[in-house]
Amino acid sequence: MTMTGGGTGGMDGGTGPGAGRSAELAANLAAVRHRIAAACAAAGRTPAEVVLITVTKTFPAADVRLLAGLGLSEFGESRDAEARAKAAELAGLPIRWHFVGQVQTNKAGSVARYADVVHSVDRPELVTALDRGAAAHRDRPLDVLLQVSLDSAPAAGRGGADPAAVPALADRVEAAKHLGLAGLMAVAPLGADPGPAFARLAELAAALRADHPAATVLSAGMSGDLEAAVRHGATHVRVGTALLGGRSGLVR
Repeated sequence: MTMTGGGTGGMDGGTGPGAGRSAELAANLAAVRHRIAAACAAAGRTPAEVVLITVTKTFPAADVRLLAGLGLSEFGESRDAEARAKAAELAGLPIRWHFVGQVQTNKAGSVARYADVVHSVDRPELVTALDRGAAAHRDRPLDVLLQVSLDSAPAAGRGGADPAAVPALADRVEAAKHLGLAGLMAVAPLGADPGPAFARLAELAAALRADHPAATVLSAGMSGDLEAAVRHGATHVRVGTALLGGRSGLVR
């Protein structure tokens, strides 16, 4: 499957109400792209190997429009109601939606309507619910990533399958008629060096690809740790704060 893009869109380049925000986002985007390029150079990779997903949760659809005008086409959301509303409002833009938050099984049908990729599949019942939702609401398979936990102990609200459960979960996705297994996703442990965790994730990704060669996506790294993720093979980084600014009460 292909999870790349660089969509186009109208950018407010004048002096209207959106001009200041557009300039701010453009500067932030340049800084993030510089970080990705530097991380790739240090890892012996090229920036074209890393897809930037802009996580726009809690920010308005107007910001998505401005970022699309700056050439971005991959956007992430983590709450169904917010994501569904934005997807409907921005239906005319050439963008793709990544659902990066935890999915309640009773919301799976809704998410399957608008999401192009779901990053957070971590249990068998969610596979079943998404497959059912994709069958009912889509004319093509829904790409999914298996979220694997990198925490040394269970962490409330963070999600993620135990690494030992990944092979069986992958087989279950492969058996689902309306889903496509795209790869793995993970979040680095809180308060710890992300490097060792992402190194472990790289090993898990290699093992998954050995059994499922098409599962080439590795979604890892956010605003604070994208360099470590790129160093360990991330193909997609999920960046919010570094592009859009801080969110009240949120660490990342």
